[in-house]
Amino acid sequence: MLHYRNIFPGMVLCIVVSGLATFLQALEHRLFGQTWLEALVLAILVGLAVRAAWTPGHLWQSGIRFSAKTLLEVAVALLGAAVSVRTVLALGPQLLAGIVGAVGLSIFASYFICRTLRLPPRLSLLVACGNSICGNSAIAAVAPVIGADAADVASSIAFTAVLGVVTVLLLPLLVPVLLLSLTQYGVLAGLTVYAVPQVLAATLPIGALANQVGTVVKLVRVLMLGPVVAVLGLMAARQDRGMAGADSHPARGLPPLKHLLPWFILAFLALLGARSAGLVPAIALGPLKTTASLLTTVSMAALGLGVDVRSVAMAGPRVTAAVTLSLLVLVGISLVLIRVLRIA
Repeated sequence: MLHYRNIFPGMVLCIVVSGLATFLQALEHRLFGQTWLEALVLAILVGLAVRAAWTPGHLWQSGIRFSAKTLLEVAVALLGAAVSVRTVLALGPQLLAGIVGAVGLSIFASYFICRTLRLPPRLSLLVACGNSICGNSAIAAVAPVIGADAADVASSIAFTAVLGVVTVLLLPLLVPVLLLSLTQYGVLAGLTVYAVPQVLAATLPIGALANQVGTVVKLVRVLMLGPVVAVLGLMAARQDRGMAGADSHPARGLPPLKHLLPWFILAFLALLGARSAGLVPAIALGPLKTTASLLTTVSMAALGLGVDVRSVAMAGPRVTAAVTLSLLVLVGISLVLIRVLRIA
């Protein structure tokens, strides 16, 4: 049974670290006029710095683990309120099918690249899903399903998020080079940029139409999170059952629902349905998104505090290469999709 007195010290530590990260983001914006690294990424980096200088003792561990897992799951569940079925259907069947196909193809290609670069299987899945779906949120959702450890989560999120900033800065340069229309660029940004706020940053300077198209395409990618996690959960459950039954009779039947769809993914889908049915008041959408963002930042601080920076540094060059190559493949897939569907 969970004792809240045990988790309190570690949670407070994570909140302090995330507060410092939020302050650094505000300072960054004040000094440079824009945010290069979001508080979420800074929370990981500050947590890693604290962990490198000081190893939290037993008093802090329960709260750090609770923040890294449970708070992160709650944050992912709340993301369901950001998507509406009506918004998704407005794209049309061909583009919807194209987005689904692009996400699936990108996951396979990214995983192949990561394994070719000799990254571990779990880390490869995290990078592939983060790159192909929705960056940090996808990594957060997939991690507990496949049993990824804190080092894998922290390294994949850190490198993916940093490259996401680079993408926001460089992607608009393709508009004059490839002679992209506003709609074409919106589709490209929606398919390649990791986070919804980053889609806004990448498209608003180009035009309102690019912004609208990019945001909706991005939300469809977010919607792919549930099915992908369900498939990975089924695969993980079968692997666990196979290992458990290696010395006995093979297990039969489907695994429990919690292995197919973790509670936070079910909650994600429930909130999506409620939003689509008009059961979530518009006034509640802002607070829900803010709460999800704050919880995610606290969780990233916890991940940083739980990881020895030396283990992340060892995987650094290969993870960077894998994420970069995966992103370039995703850009290529997106451009081919735009041409095949003859998007004006």
